[in-house]
Parts: sequence; structure tokens; C-alpha cells
Amino acid sequence: MLHQLKLPNGKETEDTMRPHESEQPADAVARLRAFFRTGATKPLAWRTGRLRALRAMLTERGEDFAEALHADLGKSRAEAYRTEIDFTVREIDHTLEHLQEWLRPEPAAVPDRLGADASAWTVLDPLGVVLVIAPWNYPAQLLLAPVVGALAAGNCVVAKPSELAPATSAALARYLPEYLDARAVAVVEGGVAETTALLEQRFDHIFYTGNGAVGRIVMTAAARHLTPVTLELGGKSPVFVDRGTDVRTVAARLAAGKFLNAGQTCVAPDYVLTDPETARALEPALAEAVGALYGADPAASGEYGRIVNTRHFDRLTALLASGRVVVGGGHDRAAKYIAPTVLAGVRPDSPVMREEIFGPILPIVEVPGLDEAIDFVNERDKPLALYAFTEADTTRRRLAEETSSGGLGFGLPLAHLTVPELPFGGVGESGMGRYHGRYSIETFSHRKAVLDKPLAA
Repeated sequence: MLHQLKLPNGKETEDTMRPHESEQPADAVARLRAFFRTGATKPLAWRTGRLRALRAMLTERGEDFAEALHADLGKSRAEAYRTEIDFTVREIDHTLEHLQEWLRPEPAAVPDRLGADASAWTVLDPLGVVLVIAPWNYPAQLLLAPVVGALAAGNCVVAKPSELAPATSAALARYLPEYLDARAVAVVEGGVAETTALLEQRFDHIFYTGNGAVGRIVMTAAARHLTPVTLELGGKSPVFVDRGTDVRTVAARLAAGKFLNAGQTCVAPDYVLTDPETARALEPALAEAVGALYGADPAASGEYGRIVNTRHFDRLTALLASGRVVVGGGHDRAAKYIAPTVLAGVRPDSPVMREEIFGPILPIVEVPGLDEAIDFVNERDKPLALYAFTEADTTRRRLAEETSSGGLGFGLPLAHLTVPELPFGGVGESGMGRYHGRYSIETFSHRKAVLDKPLAA
């Protein structure tokens, strides 16, 4: 039921309308749909103009967004730019560079029985009015990156920022209508009531990033209108560490990926699978890596973030007793601070292994070897990402062929997100659909089949 919804966590000038601050969701959708039907969003020039305007917003208002991200999540300026502002700018630049090529009609072979004069091709049609619902953990990037694809595909967009990141939501609501064509883009702020009202409307596509519980609610609402959905969810992304690896290198890369944004990343390494001997070697290496990243007192580090709210803080601190603390474990509820923490001796059925952690706690689970690690992964929901540190070609091949995950990374967690020509998306419980680069255009378009058989004999 929709009333049960619980959310998880160049400029325009004379042709730009003023934002409709008190507009109801139904009115916003109707207004955007009327504008879409004029055909104004279809020309390449309109699409690239919107992307350049969005880029200008991020470059000219970058400091405002960085301040908002710090207020919401304690993100440092460097992290805000690296993971949100500059990340989205790179997505825009890649799209601008290739958009004309991606939109070209693609020829298709025609059977001989239709005659030599027949021809066929496919074209990408924009869908219409799409809804993008963003989460709180990367509240700018995870709203704007899908919006890039939706606008590039020629759609109108209703953007719903997360109310759990209120400063960033307010910045998006202020600047998106200022820089973009407000006839084609509406921002709806708010929480459960506003999102529920949005989901009652008919959209041509819904793009949701968040958790599986709300993903089911979104999908149920979309089914009432036969609206296609993209669900970018999460889950427990495992890491396999093979015998004989350089544990210091592994630990440095693992800690950097895990504790970015205080662990509040959908593709963060969730837990480590390795043999007992390697586990013992990893423990001091991970403690050293945490110190190298954040110093002896991470609470004093300007590069280490905070938990989004006290509800998540309480959920996470309850997991700290799931194993022996190798490093970290400290916390301060008033500051919403939890130290980067590594737990050893963690049992597979312990509380920290029952749900996606989504915080700065890294459990180490011991398995005898690769066979057992593959079984461990396959006995659970398909993860959004699977990572492995190994130099063995056979191990790489087996992990690629014998497991299923949204993405697979060898030697470096999170990095696959930064490759613009790789799709990003989940499988099974970790989501459905894909985006980034060309895949965003495909997601927000309909590939229409066209056949031409001349009338002349």
C-alpha cells in the first residue's frame, strides 16, 4: 500500500519560466506533459543546451553544493567534489561528446523476401515525463546523474531529492529551476506524503535509487500505470581476498572504498571473505590503512564523514558487538560519529551479516577457500557488486563465471562506477535496469523499429 511508504535512506533566459514552488504533483506532471507534447525537447540543440546548463550549475554553484553536502553528511569539500559534483560533470561531458552519435538511427538487415528496395532501422524516441527519486547518501550525484540521461534522451523530468539530506535538497530545488528550463524540469521536495502523491501519477518511466523495501512500493505503484521502472538498490557486496595477496595493498584499497562517505555507499565493500591465515594478516594491515587515511583520531579528520541521522546511528552501533574489534569501535551519538571499524571472527549468522550494513563497519568472515567463498555468495541475494583481490587467472575466471552480481571488480572497489562506458545496475534483489553514459539514453528512450518499402514498383 502506498500509505506505507517509508523512504530510505548554460542558463536559460527569456524562455525559462519561474519555478512553481507551491505546485501539486498532479499539476506538475500535467504541465510537463503538455510541454513535452509540443516537441520542444526533441531537437539535439535543446538536449545539449540543457546539459550545458546543468554543467554550469555545478561549476558555478559547486561551493554551495559542497557546503550542503557537508551539512547533511559531514562530507569534506574534496569528497563532495570528487564523488558528487565533478562525478556528475564528467557524466555530462561524456554525454555531450557522444550524444549525437548515440542518437543516430541504427540500420537493420532486411530479409530478401521483402525486396532489395526495402530498408529498416531503429530510432530512439524520448519516453515523455519521467520521475527520478534520489536517496540521501549521494544526494546530488544520484539525483543529477539520472537526470543527465533523462534530459539527453529528450524527456521532461520530475526530480525528487531526498528529504533526509535537507540542505542538498534545498540547493537542488533552488538551482535546478534557475539553470534549467522550468517548463521541462520540476523539483518536488518533501517526504512520505509528497512521494506518495508523486507515485499516484502516471509517468513514462520511474527511476528509483534506494532500498529494496521501498523499491517494491515503487514497482507496485508503477504497475498500476504499466510504467517501466529502473530500480537501483543495494545489498551486501562481498569481497574475496585470495591467499598470497599483498595484504598491505589490499587493505589500503579496501579501506578507501569501504570508509568513503562513512561507509554509506551502495557499492561499498560490505564484508570480507578470506581464509584464516589471510584474515590474521589483514587485521593489522587494515588498522594501518585506517590510520593512513584518517589519522590516529578519525573524529578529528576533516576527510571523514558522519552518519546521516540518529536512527541509522543507532542501527549501526547495535551491530558493533557482532565480532572482535580490530580497529575503531568508538562512537558519539551527538556527533553522529562512528569510527572506521573492522570486526574479526564474525559468524555468518551474526547480526552484522543479516542486512546491508551501509555504514563504517567491515566484518571479516573466514572461509576455507575459493569454493566455500563462491558457495557463500551464491547462497545469498545477488549483490550489487562483487570484489576480489587475486592474481590467479583461474580464480578470476571462476568468480566471473560462477557468481552473479550487478558489477564485478578485481583489485579496486567502487572503480567500475567511474568508467563512463560501463553500465551500472543491479540484478535480482540488488535492482533492475542500468544507466551511465549510453546506457542512460537507452533507459530513458524507446527504441522504435522502422521499416520502409517504397510504393513504386
